[in-house]
Amino acid sequence: MNTFAGHFLARPVTNASPPRPPSNEHGTSGLRQLTLDEPRLKLALALDTLAASWHRDGARSLLTLGLRPTSWGTRSPSEATELIAQLADDAPAALRRLQGGWVVLFVDESRNRCLLATDRAATRAPCFAALPDRMAFGLTALDVMRCDKRLEVVRPQAIFDYLHSHFIPAPDTVFAGVERLLPGEYVEAIDGRVSRSRYWEPSYGAASAPFDFARDKATFRRVLEDSVRAEASAGATGAFLSGGTDSSTVAGMLGHVTGAPANTYSIGFDVPGFDEMSYARIAARHFGARHHEYYVTPDDLVQNIPAVATTYDQPFGNSSALPAYYCARLAQADGVTRILGGDGGDELFGGNTRYAKQKIFDAYSRVPGWVRKGLVEPLLLGSTITQQIPIVKKARSYVEQANVPMPARLHTYNLLARIGAKRMFTPEFIAAVDTDAASRRENEYYARCEAADLVDRMLCYDWKFTLADNDLPKVVGTCDLAGLAVGFPMLNEDLAAFANALPAREKVKGLQLRHFFKAALADFLPREIIEKKKHGFGLPFGLWLVKHEGLRRLASGTLDSFRTRGIVRSEFIDELLAPRLQEHASYYGELVWVMMMLEQWLQAHRPDHVHAG
Repeated sequence: MNTFAGHFLARPVTNASPPRPPSNEHGTSGLRQLTLDEPRLKLALALDTLAASWHRDGARSLLTLGLRPTSWGTRSPSEATELIAQLADDAPAALRRLQGGWVVLFVDESRNRCLLATDRAATRAPCFAALPDRMAFGLTALDVMRCDKRLEVVRPQAIFDYLHSHFIPAPDTVFAGVERLLPGEYVEAIDGRVSRSRYWEPSYGAASAPFDFARDKATFRRVLEDSVRAEASAGATGAFLSGGTDSSTVAGMLGHVTGAPANTYSIGFDVPGFDEMSYARIAARHFGARHHEYYVTPDDLVQNIPAVATTYDQPFGNSSALPAYYCARLAQADGVTRILGGDGGDELFGGNTRYAKQKIFDAYSRVPGWVRKGLVEPLLLGSTITQQIPIVKKARSYVEQANVPMPARLHTYNLLARIGAKRMFTPEFIAAVDTDAASRRENEYYARCEAADLVDRMLCYDWKFTLADNDLPKVVGTCDLAGLAVGFPMLNEDLAAFANALPAREKVKGLQLRHFFKAALADFLPREIIEKKKHGFGLPFGLWLVKHEGLRRLASGTLDSFRTRGIVRSEFIDELLAPRLQEHASYYGELVWVMMMLEQWLQAHRPDHVHAG
């Protein structure tokens, strides 16, 4: 392997200006083609929102994307020279110094060496492929695939994993041979030898001093304020505001650090049980924000499902991507150039409801075996009568779940697991995949989490599978589509280190979620936001699907196309679109959405793909 080929490309974005020529050597803006001497490195840059910078120092070259200006941000040749020198001598130490949501590409032609790295949360997880004669790389899996025709094959296993998880977990991608970086990871190729390494991974409970609420509250508030200030750009910065704890905190702190009312943006649904706009309004009034709202409709889905599905570099099935896109579009139309999200707070401070639920199961596992196996389980599991009494049925369910080891029991309600792979997929497709591969991957990652407490182990697990694989691609992808830069103050390096060092009991105290976070912000956030129960950002797709004719036509037409690809049994699609949706629209509507987004992606990017067995 003696050639590097690469593409760092931005897809066309809605309402974006056409590319402009580069302004100068150290502040690349717009579309630019760069060619180095052997080994050749070609980079097409159209990355205004990523603050792309290119530097050359003899035989060594450095591309940085998204580095925060206040950190070692390579905004001057001297800073770049220093970073290049340390990347050459001690890459992990150099990478640990970088801040923000960034991607770094370093090439040392004299050593035939190439290094690609991403930040600690994999805000943008670049991809690569190690081919026999070259190292191909790019910001997305599509970019890498376009480097070489050998990478165009769609992996059946990736399709299965997508339908299981609603995303394709890293390091895999939809294309055979194309890999994605994990949080805090870099890949290095030296003289044809390729290796993946971590320069950082989360560690827990390593506070330098015993917990002291007053002291730690003061530290937390200072670090939080600094993180929002660092992510607020000099231009027009706004904030997502869902009415949840994290978005309310970021929006309020944005107004505080700028000394002006924050521009906040919220999405609602005119469907009972799905709308949290009232909480967003409470937060906006409390902080004196300039608040903007939009209510998503079924017609909006019909109009924009294809655009949202195909903006991603591989199939992506998080249904809240559509409302996130409308929220970003609302901000972009209002003149905002950068928007801040609260993503990451749940995974740092213990905000997901499953953390409390899993503590209950964990407590049951510590009950003496003779009580569990000799009394409780024979009583609850030994008779079908217990399934007919509601409160006893729930206790039976809890015992059954408690007997499933972590992290598998997090998937108790997984759609594919409940339906059954053989019932859903064609025999030819099932024969081509490993139905247990996703579970093994999750088990391996969970076992590697360096944490003694159950809550911290779940936080570590979610840092990768919930945040890096799911939530961040959702927000980054839809903001890209809307032509809007995005920042995540909760992912600040110092804030993450502070949160991870907190005792687990201060994150989830008993069954109370985010105990320390809420206590430390009790005099900052509105009482209603502090006390509200975790709701989430669900889309009422299934409920709309059974009532809206245009949405039904889109779903039916999309799945009619999907049934020809040899992946899912045609009879199962018939069953899904008729009796199942009528039985439970929200539950089975999620599966319709996931299949629709897969088919829309395939139509745009691999229209001829058919599983032939």
